[in-house]
Formats: sequence, C-alpha cells, structure tokens
Amino acid sequence: MAKTPRTWTGARSPSGLKRVRTAERRHAILGPRRTAAKTLVKNALTAAATPTEGIDTQAALTDAISALDRAARVGAIHPNAAARRKSRLVRKVNAAVAGTAAAAPHVAKTIGKAAAQKAAKARIAAGKAGKAKGAQTAAGKARAALSKSSRAEAAAAASAAAAKATAAKAAAATAAPKAAPTKARAIKAAPKPKSTPAKAATPAKAATPTTKAAAVKKAAAVKKAPARKVSKA
Repeated sequence: MAKTPRTWTGARSPSGLKRVRTAERRHAILGPRRTAAKTLVKNALTAAATPTEGIDTQAALTDAISALDRAARVGAIHPNAAARRKSRLVRKVNAAVAGTAAAAPHVAKTIGKAAAQKAAKARIAAGKAGKAKGAQTAAGKARAALSKSSRAEAAAAASAAAAKATAAKAAAATAAPKAAPTKARAIKAAPKPKSTPAKAATPAKAATPTTKAAAVKKAAAVKKAPARKVSKA
C-alpha cells in the first residue's frame, strides 16, 4: 500500500522527501537574507537619486554592499552575482551623485543568425583543437614546450650546417684560381728538358761504332804476335 496518495506528483522516495525538507529549511533561512540585500540596494539607489536630510548616501551604499557580501558568504546568492550587483550599484550611485545618467554597461551586438552560428562553430573547433594538443594539462604543456624547443634546436642546427657549407664553398672558390696558374707554368716549362737530352744522344751513338772497331783490331794484333820463349835457369 502506497504511503502517499496516487495524485501526489512530488517526491516519493525517502531521499527525495529528505531533499524537500532540506530545501524548505534553506529557503526559510536564506530567503530573508536575499530580501534584505535587495531592500538595502534599493534604499541606496533611492538615497543617491533623491538626496534627503538624515539619509547618508555613502552609509546606505556601504550597508547594501555588506548585505550582498553576507548573502554570498552564506550561500544565499552566488559570489559572482554579488560582485556583479555591487559593481552595478556603485556605478549607478556615482552617476546619480555626479548628476548624469548611468550608461548601459554593455551594448549587445546585433548580428545575423548565420554569423552567430559560424562564430559558435569556430569557438567549438578552437576548443577541440586546444584539447587535442593537450595544453590544458601539465603533461600536455610539457610536451608542447619540449616539441617547441626541439624544433628550435633543429632549426638552429640546420642554419649552422648551411652556414658551414656556404663557408666551405666560398673557401674552395677562392683557392681554385690560385692553383690554376701553377699548372700552366709547369706545362710551359716541360718542353725545355726534352730538347737537351736529344742533343747529347747524338754524339753517344756516333762514338759507339769506333769503340767496337778498336776492340776488334786489338784482338787481331794479339793473335798475330809470336809467343815469347821462357828461358830455364
């Protein structure tokens, strides 16, 4: 048998009923704080717009700011909402005291639907690209820094190698013209030694037959000469 009637549309589970009771208690405690902050903000604006005797504008502004801070501290309103309300309140009070109308803090841009969709797609793509790079975590930042440094080192090494190659080519180009005249001089000086041995070879060939003839005559004379007798003692 159900504990609640069938027409009940609220919570049925024990945890759901507990959340209902908790929300009622929080509303009973935090509601008055939100109301008090709104009332004090309204009083500060009224005092700044229509100054009257016995009401200090600065005191009313201080009370309103303190009420907003208390409401944000206990959780009645969001801290960002409290900061936004305080900023707007101070601007309006300053404008009222100066006697000028407060300008709108933000002017909305009027753009077409297609342009808005295109801008939204661009933001989504940029967010996905940032997540893919991994820069949102410490490890991703380290990887990005490492890859960046390695790319820089590689570029520096490549530039240094190119500079060395250029310097070597320049040195070779400057040394090549100096060595060329030496080869030309050696080629020109080569014919002189060839003519000298040719002149000296002619007398040597002419002297060879006379020497052979003298040797033949000497051998013939030795054969014709009589042998000497050796006397015995």
